[in-house]
Amino acid sequence: MLKKIALTTALLASLGTAHAYQAELGGTIAIVDPDNGDTSTGFGVDGTYYFNSVRLKNDPYNEAAFLNRASNLNAAFSYIDYDLYENTTLNAGIEYFVPNSDFYISGNLGQMSEETEGFEDFDTTLYSAELGYLPVPGLLLAVGLAGYDNDIDDAIDPTVRAKYVTRVGQYDMNFEAGANFGDLDAYTLGTDVYLDNTFSLGLGFADSDVKDSNVFSIRAKKFLNQQVSLEGSIHFADAGNVFAVRGAYRF
Repeated sequence: MLKKIALTTALLASLGTAHAYQAELGGTIAIVDPDNGDTSTGFGVDGTYYFNSVRLKNDPYNEAAFLNRASNLNAAFSYIDYDLYENTTLNAGIEYFVPNSDFYISGNLGQMSEETEGFEDFDTTLYSAELGYLPVPGLLLAVGLAGYDNDIDDAIDPTVRAKYVTRVGQYDMNFEAGANFGDLDAYTLGTDVYLDNTFSLGLGFADSDVKDSNVFSIRAKKFLNQQVSLEGSIHFADAGNVFAVRGAYRF
């Protein structure tokens, strides 16, 4: 078995040494372990297309697109099969760094569908838009609106978000924070430390007005080379835990 793992790692490490990429495709497998009910499984696929090639410099590989201010189109699909219902989510978005300026614009549109045994399907449309500014290299400050709409209710709330990639001592670090205000108050916090340009360890936390909604996350990501990456995460929630593994390829 150890020989097979070593051979697989060597094979992945030999898949090219490109110094730039214009797209990334990823796939995720997840296990949901709820406090009540049987363990469930899920999967997801995601993709990003950059308008211009993203060049790798002497920075963390995972932050190359952000530090290059690389405008992009992105999409993601996920599916989870619970005991009594199935959840499907589809999302598409755009990030646009205005050329020759420090301004940023983003937008997302998605749909979440739930199929429950004995009930009609329940669909919710999700949407958001942001306007941001980068006052210094590596720092993004953004404000926007986020909302949802379904047959029962609809709402739209103001949002704020910040992301900062900077050097702290001998390591590069990523700091992220976001919040929603209004009908639903919610916030997220996260940080990653890059032990080198290819390997990071991170923590995250999210909470909201909804009862028992806090989630604490641990994550790690490793680039086997400039194109292939593997990452894993564990999300600890009041209702149960989620274990996920994602692999991605840049080209």
